[in-house]
Amino acid sequence: MATIKDSVISIVKDMPENSTLEDIMESLYVKQKILKGKKQLETGQFYTHEEAKERLLKLKSSDN
Repeated sequence: MATIKDSVISIVKDMPENSTLEDIMESLYVKQKILKGKKQLETGQFYTHEEAKERLLKLKSSDN
């Protein structure tokens, strides 16, 4: 399994030569969010579609 450092190096190497620091930072940020989301899925920290709809309806009704 690749280390975080290996993953970062791979991401940067795969980017175009003219990538800016902002481009690199954005790619790393997206990768971080994906990894966080996968971990949340593995640990059951998510809402089903129906649960999300119910939560949104409750929020919407409490705004009125």
